[in-house]
Amino acid sequence: MFDSLSEKLESVFKKLRGQGVMTEENIKDALREVRLALLEADVNFKVVKDFIENVRTKAAGTEVLNSLTPGQQVVKIVHDELVAVMGGNESNSLNLTAKPPVAVMMVGLQGAGKTTTCGKLGRHLKSQKRRPLLVPADIYRPAAIEQLKTVGRQLGLEVFNSSADQKPVDICTAAMNFAELNGYDTVILDTAGRHQIDDYLMNELSEIVSAVHPLEILFVADAMTGQEAVNVASGFNDRLDITGVVLTKLDGDAKGGAALSIKAVTGKPVKFVGVGEKLDALEVFHADRLVSRILGMGDVLTLVEKAHSVFDEKETERLQQKLKKSQFDLEDFLAQLQQIKKMGSLESIMGMIPGMGKMMKQMQGAQPSEKEMKRIEAIIRSMTPGERANHGIINGSRRLRIAKGSGTSVQEVNQLLKRFTEAQKMVKQLQKLGPKGLLKGMGGLGKGMLPFG
Repeated sequence: MFDSLSEKLESVFKKLRGQGVMTEENIKDALREVRLALLEADVNFKVVKDFIENVRTKAAGTEVLNSLTPGQQVVKIVHDELVAVMGGNESNSLNLTAKPPVAVMMVGLQGAGKTTTCGKLGRHLKSQKRRPLLVPADIYRPAAIEQLKTVGRQLGLEVFNSSADQKPVDICTAAMNFAELNGYDTVILDTAGRHQIDDYLMNELSEIVSAVHPLEILFVADAMTGQEAVNVASGFNDRLDITGVVLTKLDGDAKGGAALSIKAVTGKPVKFVGVGEKLDALEVFHADRLVSRILGMGDVLTLVEKAHSVFDEKETERLQQKLKKSQFDLEDFLAQLQQIKKMGSLESIMGMIPGMGKMMKQMQGAQPSEKEMKRIEAIIRSMTPGERANHGIINGSRRLRIAKGSGTSVQEVNQLLKRFTEAQKMVKQLQKLGPKGLLKGMGGLGKGMLPFG
């Protein structure tokens, strides 16, 4: 989403870092470009104006102008101010401290992704050792109730049984009673999508608030709608006093202005972001991490958290032992591909590693795509267990069978086997060099292991 903004800011920062001496005129020129970049990214005009003024005031100080690295000092100020605009270090955790069951109410426009987000949030809370109950209270959209039930089944979450002939406030009240009697500590209310100026439906939301007293009222906004999402959030906040925002579709190709503006305009924090269509693609929002991604500095903390959530420690230890003994085979490689897929798209993972996002753009498609990763997986799955354990037995007839079974060509099968053999040799050489050599060679290992990269 932030590719265009990132490129423009990186261009400005490159000029700043190259300046041995910084003057107020240099800073003025740089901030003019930053201002244009933010406005083109659809950031709220008033937010941009205040942001630029804050940066200008801090960057014009004598400490910055007389420092050894004035350009880097200005970059740091821009970074810190962007973090402040998006919420700073403000807590983005849900308020779930009251006596259970605690109600979390989801509101927003139709099509923003509320129902799917309810499921994602339920999955997140379940991973935090809570026992959530999903409540379908949207009686207006056809199949909305069934959609939430389907999402619940996929995630192994309980969904309250409601029907379209009930009043939403009655559904929510009954669900709270059901949750209390059956030991559910969190109730996630999926309300109908509506426009903030629709008095009848907004009054309906107010009735639900009065009846169940939710500790959290989360406005679900489609980040692809830009400034309109900010305007709608303000309308909902005026009527309901929302407690936070969930931005969906942050993995899309919109300009990203909503993400940068919504906290400054509404005064309410972004608590979660949706980063994909899969039901595990919901992240706790951290302003500093998102700004680091925008400025091309990566996001190692989120990457580590993702890795911890998907990689099994016992399996990782087993693979480390196999690597040490040079016994790593195609079955192990397939298992690693499966783990990596759970972490999200390759592009999103690489974007979290400092410097890799820019490097991937420079490579212009040289890195393996999602389609090519699926091709690798199809080829390995078309092999027998014996062939995966010992790829040396794969002769010409076996390669032809594998190619037909995976819908690929013999040449592509040969490429995979060749690259995998090279990777195995590299691992053996690195093991002889010890830990320092292993770390030094890790950059080449990835390329060796991905045959179509």
